[in-house]
Amino acid sequence: MNKGETFYVTTPIYYVNDRPHIGHAYTTILADVLARYARLLETPTFFLTGTDEHGQKVYEAARKNGITPQQQCDDTVVRFQELWKTLEITHDDFIRTTEPRHEQVVQQILQDLYDRGEIYADDYEGWYCVPCERFFTEKDLIEGNCRECGRPVQKLVERNYFFRMSAYQDWLVDYVEQHPDFIQPAHRRQETLGFLRQPLCDLCISRPKSRLSWGIELPFDAGYVTYVWFDALVNYISAIGYLSDDVRFNHWWPPAYHLIGKDILTTHTVYWPTMLKAMGLEMPKTIFAHGWWLVGKDKMSKSLGNVVNPMETAEIYGVDPFRYFLLAEMTLGQDASFTEEGFVTRYNADLANDLGNLASRVVKMILRNLNGTLPAPPELTDAETELVEKTLAAVKHMENYLNDMQLDRGLAEVMAAVRECNRYFEQMAPWQLAKDGSTDDLERVLYCAAECLRIVSGLLFPVMPGKMTTLRRSLGLPEKDLKPRIEELAQWGGLESGMRMADPGSLFPRVEPRDQATATTQKKQAEARKPTPAKQDESNLVDIKDVGRLSLKTARIVSAEPVEGADKLLKLVVDLGVEQRQIVAGIAKHYNPDELPGKTIVVIANLKPAVIRGVESNGMLLAAQSKGEMRLVTVEDKVPGGWQVS
Repeated sequence: MNKGETFYVTTPIYYVNDRPHIGHAYTTILADVLARYARLLETPTFFLTGTDEHGQKVYEAARKNGITPQQQCDDTVVRFQELWKTLEITHDDFIRTTEPRHEQVVQQILQDLYDRGEIYADDYEGWYCVPCERFFTEKDLIEGNCRECGRPVQKLVERNYFFRMSAYQDWLVDYVEQHPDFIQPAHRRQETLGFLRQPLCDLCISRPKSRLSWGIELPFDAGYVTYVWFDALVNYISAIGYLSDDVRFNHWWPPAYHLIGKDILTTHTVYWPTMLKAMGLEMPKTIFAHGWWLVGKDKMSKSLGNVVNPMETAEIYGVDPFRYFLLAEMTLGQDASFTEEGFVTRYNADLANDLGNLASRVVKMILRNLNGTLPAPPELTDAETELVEKTLAAVKHMENYLNDMQLDRGLAEVMAAVRECNRYFEQMAPWQLAKDGSTDDLERVLYCAAECLRIVSGLLFPVMPGKMTTLRRSLGLPEKDLKPRIEELAQWGGLESGMRMADPGSLFPRVEPRDQATATTQKKQAEARKPTPAKQDESNLVDIKDVGRLSLKTARIVSAEPVEGADKLLKLVVDLGVEQRQIVAGIAKHYNPDELPGKTIVVIANLKPAVIRGVESNGMLLAAQSKGEMRLVTVEDKVPGGWQVS
């Protein structure tokens, strides 16, 4: 991915026999993020996705639904197009294999290969898997079932047309061995070479219409349609002008990446290269096969009822957090697990606690203490050295990890810079600088924290374009700079004096899994039904049973702000593990609201709600007082909210 070179990236085209799932969403989001990064480098970019609309699976789905195959395609393709719009996918083209522009190219290729003797007719006897739409020999089966999906196969004897794939076996082995980047990751390359150690058969590329009429008709025999894989793979060249626009085709071909799931490795690393070789075309630079998304430890399956609906997840938790989780959680090439609990844990840790909390504190302090105007870039001191180094290193790391297809590690480096900024912010305690009147130091700290946010928001822009646009706008960046340029991110000091800050609101409010949310609601209802504790005895002595009525719990402060019109009161939002609450506390004379987020305190969790100065308070924090001084009762930072104090 270099400036000046073209960057052509593709996803597989997806079957329209059912609704899209998380596997479809992941590959498409991955392609979108790569394309967005390439555009930030000002690299000419073309991003292709689409749908595979021929073949027996589509035909069977249509028959089951009582509609024509074309109706099946037209009804189902909308689900993919709507999902890509929801997930903010920026594809340059969406190809459907039922479009004339594609079908014509497939027929031209077939006719050319037939005329040159690359395709021939012969009788075939073998085993056929309907779901995979592939023929297998006896030795290919596993316990009599399909080696790919494990389902039963059918014995077929029929006359068909074959592509002379076996003629290219030795060439393909040599090519894969001499081009280590051609198939990635490396273990998928070895898997392909292992497959090629066995004699390679010729590829059956037709289906008789008497068995399957839904497909592209062979131009040299009207009694047959094209095998769906010989049709589908051609989309990568038909969409960019092969045999119709030579200038356009030569501009984009070969692709930088064919992104695929590991389940279609053989079709892309054996069938497709041999087809391209027969056509006389250059090979793709890299075919990259990622792993599967598991649900817990199990592969997604309709029969198990554990298929993750990406539309539903994005609607519940937000599109940008969903995109971030998928890219941060999966190490490319390996399987990854999707659970709602895992999603919420990463969301709260990376986005709510680290990035969102930092953005809120920095911008609000500038609004409150500097009249919302950014100061001039300051002279840096030794205190800023690690922050600047960590932030600029994240830019270089992201570039390197992008080129190595290790996006999860790149994102980890960006979040490390965010955590370093949080550490710097806590260490420099700008709320104390404001209290002491140390204006120069306060301006330096707030500028540096804001500058770190400018850079990390640019690095995260391709992953979370919506939220990062909001953050960059809140930092005062002009509209023309909301979409970043990588070269500007590599330089410290991009924020200019006089930029006006704006409150971004809650970028990433903390969330909880839906099952916990239900439990929390039930818990609140149960607590509301509890009897009011008896009044304390006049002797001021309490029984152990009375102590037991108090529910003392740890609570992590999420945010703090003054109560309007009350100089002693602060309004706190605290996290008790399974829920968040609002508490009003008379500590404004002793604590600046900007120093409180992140502290873990102790609260009385079962105190009756009260309204104080028009603000509802649900609990009471514990504090120690002596001679006009007050200190909150706190616990170790590593203790989460919700622990029982006894």
